[in-house]
Amino acid sequence: MKNMGNMMKQMQKMQKDMEKEQEKLKEETVEASAGGGMVKVIMSGEKRVLDMQINEEAVDPDDVEMLEDLILAATNEALGKVDELVNERMGQYTKGMNIPGMM
Repeated sequence: MKNMGNMMKQMQKMQKDMEKEQEKLKEETVEASAGGGMVKVIMSGEKRVLDMQINEEAVDPDDVEMLEDLILAATNEALGKVDELVNERMGQYTKGMNIPGMM
């Protein structure tokens, strides 16, 4: 029974530590760009787009598709960077476990 109690305490500590780390991630930001910096996306650690900057040279009314592609590319790069950040921060707690919604 003593081992079970110690294990429960360790699990509770790990859960609290993970919650603290998740709160910290909300404050973290990543920046990604596409088209040589023509489009920049700033995203939070909880995958919220906080800001997007589009260089006026990227705005061509005759080529809206290119601008759409740049926005998608920058957004997808930012999402990838957030995933890397989350894996780096939360990986110490999950150590190979596949927990849905965590990564």
